[in-house]
Amino acid sequence: MIFNATMSAIPTNLARIRTRIAEAALRAGRDPDTVRLVAVTKTCPVEAVLVAWESGQRDFGENRPEEGTPKVIDTAARLAAANEKPVWHMIGHVQRRKANLVVAHFDVVHAIDRLALAQKLSALAVEAGRVLPVLLECNVSGETSKYGYFAAGWERDLDLREHLYTEVAAVSALPGLRLEGLMTMAPIADTAETVRPVFASLRALRDVLRERFPGIALTHLSMGMTDDFEVAVEEGATLVRIGRGIFAA
Repeated sequence: MIFNATMSAIPTNLARIRTRIAEAALRAGRDPDTVRLVAVTKTCPVEAVLVAWESGQRDFGENRPEEGTPKVIDTAARLAAANEKPVWHMIGHVQRRKANLVVAHFDVVHAIDRLALAQKLSALAVEAGRVLPVLLECNVSGETSKYGYFAAGWERDLDLREHLYTEVAAVSALPGLRLEGLMTMAPIADTAETVRPVFASLRALRDVLRERFPGIALTHLSMGMTDDFEVAVEEGATLVRIGRGIFAA
């Protein structure tokens, strides 16, 4: 999708989204400050990132390392005089051969969907002398088109739960990585309420993993996009990934 909002609309869109996030959090009895908005800038020019930055946005997301890296570099150059810099989230599927770009240029990875990728990122992070925060992507909807660890029906499937426990233990033990939570993508639906069970399932899985692994914080739930983020916040999202709602006309 190509976003085509005029630059002047971005601050208004951001303010509207932030208000809706806060209202959703309050409906659920949550502190709105526990929810971080990740502005997804795929296909957007650097100028759009800078307008959002001037409007107070600090977290940005990209789907592809090879497309996001030049934007990260260009943004850093233009904000060189600032006392802070954006937090860049890699929210899309990562190929192992592009893992070096992720470690070199991104601050958080949302989509660890296999142990081989985690091991590659671990080795590169250790080599770079850094600790990379990561989330496990879990396919709780069961859609074959979705990436992520298969987790549909984990509540009823003991073997599936044991497999997930094994993967969590393996990823959390890797040097150079810090496992901080879970991520999912909900199906496209006519109404946001239709996908509420997907978000509730991810939250419940996170809670079970916390009990199983008390030494892992698992602070974050990355879930919710433009069409369903309010329901995601009501179900416990701490990171919502919104692009079209901010940058589209």
